[in-house]
Amino acid sequence: MHLPVFVEKDEDGFFVVECPLLKGCYAQGETLDEALKNIHEVIEMCLEEEDEDTISEIANIQEFSFHTVAVDV
Repeated sequence: MHLPVFVEKDEDGFFVVECPLLKGCYAQGETLDEALKNIHEVIEMCLEEEDEDTISEIANIQEFSFHTVAVDV
């Protein structure tokens, strides 16, 4: 199963990674490689907590895209 993740570098220089399809599924690391390794482990743990119907729904997502929207602040 391929899942999307968002990566952000925080103010302390850590990489924070989140899987938006799984509630509360995030990890961090000092390097991008470490953060991606950590999110892989966290995703596995999150999936263990999900029921089969939810996992099936996630697995059947055909496309996931990322867009930005400009707003005035």
